[in-house]
Amino acid sequence: MQLGGMYVTVNQQPTTKDIERLLKRGVAQVEKEVDLRRMLVEGNKGQPLRVKLGVDPTHYDLTIGHAVVFRKLRQFQRLGHKTVVIIGDWTARLGDPSGRVEARKPLSEEQVKANAATYLDQFFSIVDREQTEVRWQSEWFDTFGLGDAIKLLSYKTVAQMLERDDFANRYKGGIEINLAEFMYPLLQGYDSVALNADVEIGGTDQTFNLLVGRELQPIFGQAPQQILTMNLIVGLDGVKKMGKSLENYIAITAPANDMFGKLMSLPDHAMRSYFEALTDVDEPELAEFECRMAEGTLNPRNVKLRMAREIVSEFHDPLAAQAAEEAFVRQFSERQLPTDIPVYGLTEPKGIVDIIVDAGLAKSKNNARELIRQGGVSFFAKGEHDEAAKIDDVEAKIEPIEGAIIKVGKLRYLKISQH
Repeated sequence: MQLGGMYVTVNQQPTTKDIERLLKRGVAQVEKEVDLRRMLVEGNKGQPLRVKLGVDPTHYDLTIGHAVVFRKLRQFQRLGHKTVVIIGDWTARLGDPSGRVEARKPLSEEQVKANAATYLDQFFSIVDREQTEVRWQSEWFDTFGLGDAIKLLSYKTVAQMLERDDFANRYKGGIEINLAEFMYPLLQGYDSVALNADVEIGGTDQTFNLLVGRELQPIFGQAPQQILTMNLIVGLDGVKKMGKSLENYIAITAPANDMFGKLMSLPDHAMRSYFEALTDVDEPELAEFECRMAEGTLNPRNVKLRMAREIVSEFHDPLAAQAAEEAFVRQFSERQLPTDIPVYGLTEPKGIVDIIVDAGLAKSKNNARELIRQGGVSFFAKGEHDEAAKIDDVEAKIEPIEGAIIKVGKLRYLKISQH
């Protein structure tokens, strides 16, 4: 079976290195590690482990931050275990107020299915489809009655719910907690019962909910699932968790050149976590990188080039990564512009804000104005042979000059064409 660019034999006896990599690489915590280690070494009564991941289908565009967990699932699959991905369609149709300033709005069944289809396309670009079981939450919750819901609530106390960090902080701060919010960890936990999960994985922000599933399973006569949580990578700002709302992310579907350029903008201190979460470069080599950078015998830029090349190879292929690296070096080291600048048709003067939004280089007019005010937009009136002039007026209009170039941020360009 081909998986992740290499052939593997499933159900093979895992080596010590395989198990250590699975349990340690990028991992924040394993609940009862000794039990999971034993299951990996001795087997699970002749059956592959059922490794659960819950999916929230309220979004359709995933970031490389999501891929951190996907790659861990792939490691389980390489050892012959089965991924069980559950689409949270039932809760998505209700909306989810948990821990948010603004509650997520309920989605229609059609919206959920459309989002889930796109999500799964990106998911299966990393995780092997043949070793994955896809389940929908509505399979069991559509027949869940009021009595079932009340009984489920009886398995946890208010005091136990307030052990969750965000609930505790909001309670101490006098911020209201909706009663419905207490249901969501229980619903997610019950998913593990419905699936009879052996292992559940997620980010560190999901630890409480994953443990609820582990607590519920013995009540229903099942062995408690093992819990493995992954360290979340920071976004391109190097500070906050990667997220689309913060605009510090890289999309899984980003073109190779765009992905490479954004990775090169990552602060140096975050490189180790990206290497661990998104590449297979061995730990001894990573340790050597850090040692030599500290000694001053290795330029961090060269390490970052290696990091970007490895990650782009993961989401595209080595040839695409090599081409992206060459384009980056050509553009930034040799001060040349990219050779594949998108063309924007312009036959009469038009506002710079409208152009940026039309071309998809800003999400909204407000976003475009902010880019301009921050000095992030430039204009090459004579094309690549011209010196860039900053555009600082949000009301500026661009003339239809053939071959002129607009630069937005560090990496995005448009070439004006009168045709």
